[in-house]
Amino acid sequence: MVDATFEEGREAPLNLGALEAEDLQVISSLVQDAVFPASEMSWRSAERRFALLINRFRWEDQQAAERRGRSYERVQSLLVINNVLGVASQGIERQDKEMILSLLSVDFEPAEEGAGHVLLTLAGDGAIRLRVEALEVSLRDVTRPYVAPSKKAPDHGE
Repeated sequence: MVDATFEEGREAPLNLGALEAEDLQVISSLVQDAVFPASEMSWRSAERRFALLINRFRWEDQQAAERRGRSYERVQSLLVINNVLGVASQGIERQDKEMILSLLSVDFEPAEEGAGHVLLTLAGDGAIRLRVEALEVSLRDVTRPYVAPSKKAPDHGE
C-alpha cells in the first residue's frame, strides 16, 4: 500500500482554524506574502473581532504550478482573529486607505491563562498587535483562485 500524495487531493478552498500556537504556524505559512489595501482591515470592538480581506499567494499550489508549467495563483481570503480586546499598530498610515500592505507572518505571544497577543508582521517595519483573551484565528478562502498579477512567486532573496 502506498500513501496518498498531496497532488492527489482535490482542490478546494481553504478553511482552517487555529486555537493553539502550533496551529497558527500553519496559517502563518499560508498567508506569508499576502497583500491587502489598508481599507480591507476591520476592527469591530463590540464583536471583539479583527478581520483582514487578503490576497494570498497560494503556497500550497506552488509546486504543482511549476511542475505543470502554469501560472502562479492568488486567492482572496478572510483572516479573522476573535476574542480581541485591543488593537495597536505601527508603520501604517491609517489615513491612506489606498496603502498596500504585505503580510509576512502571524505569531502568538502567550501571556497568562490562555491570553496573549497575536502579532501580524508586515513588510517595511509595519506591525499590528492584537491583545486577545484567547487564541482563535481562522483563514477561509472566499473567491476562486486567480492568476497572480506578477506571474511570479514571491521572492525574499534567500
